[in-house]
Amino acid sequence: MHQVERAIFDLRRGLPVVVVAGDTRVLVQAIEGAGEDTVSRLAGHAGDTPSLVLSRHRLAVLGEPDARRLARLPLTEGTGRQRLVDLAFGIRPELAVGRDELADWRRSLAPAEAADRAALALMRRALLIPAALVARVSEAQRPAVEARLEEGTWLAVRAEQAEHCLEGDVGMLKRVSEAQIPLADAFDCRFILFREPDGLREHVAVVIGEPGNGEDAVPLRLHSACLTGDLFGSLRCDCGEQLRNAVADIQALGGGVLLYLAQEGRGIGLANKLRAYTFQDTGLDTLDADQVLGFGEDERRYGVAVDILDALGIRRVQLLTNNPDKVAALAEGGIEVVERQALYGSLNDHNRRYLSAKSERAGHLLDAVLNGGQDPAARP
Repeated sequence: MHQVERAIFDLRRGLPVVVVAGDTRVLVQAIEGAGEDTVSRLAGHAGDTPSLVLSRHRLAVLGEPDARRLARLPLTEGTGRQRLVDLAFGIRPELAVGRDELADWRRSLAPAEAADRAALALMRRALLIPAALVARVSEAQRPAVEARLEEGTWLAVRAEQAEHCLEGDVGMLKRVSEAQIPLADAFDCRFILFREPDGLREHVAVVIGEPGNGEDAVPLRLHSACLTGDLFGSLRCDCGEQLRNAVADIQALGGGVLLYLAQEGRGIGLANKLRAYTFQDTGLDTLDADQVLGFGEDERRYGVAVDILDALGIRRVQLLTNNPDKVAALAEGGIEVVERQALYGSLNDHNRRYLSAKSERAGHLLDAVLNGGQDPAARP
């Protein structure tokens, strides 16, 4: 995975990388950081016209009626940055590009190949917009590309490695450091930091009191980081209140663990979360805004949580959540969820639409907070 990790950093810096799929070499570049002449430059380097790889979610926004898989959209050599943005994550692409032109492009869509799938996986892992510029390297340009690889200007990564980079390295999470940190609602707390192998993400296990031995059901909260809500008290979500209520509830239950996971914006990253907020201001709900950007309704993965629980020797939990997907994810990872306990924040005019979308479209169990209904798992 070492080359994949380096490739991710190059893409975030705006550099192209070479994805190797069998005998094929494909130049890959992120949309973020692309300039007016990026498409023409990439065409010159590769000796072939670039294409734009789009997720199935973004293809659906563009009006593709059979958007079940990602696909490759051929571009013209003079395509500028604004046109790339319109196609990759513009909120109303048909207004900027034109309905007839979009229809022509949809007819020209090509099935994605291994290098295309690898390119999109790299973008997601790098927390960039899930769209990629790709250009097949022609035989004529292959010596020049190989020379750049040899001199270290560009980096090559194998498609099969890149394609699976989202899966992470199970069991390779590194326990880095820890310290006692008293909190307002739980004085006896130990913070333990874990780092993923690629170095991009760090997660914290907050151990409150003495959680008990491996036979006990340990009170547990899986909390995805939310800078705006947790730190600044944003009214657009209930995350900050849930975080603090979780600490207090775990303390009241006699101790347990809160996993603070680096999965901002349901896994899309802070930059994309802020873009989604801007789209929500135009009338989209939280799920539709993410789809405009090319993401699914929830990009989070909980394998890292299972790894941390394994490191802490925890196999049975009492889970504080309103999200059935978290229960299922832990069970799939071999963690027994003995009981689910509801965990709420407050409803306000700013977060009502956000909470309604989570309830009605994502299946979160929020009746008690939205309309005063009784959640059977809620505690008095």
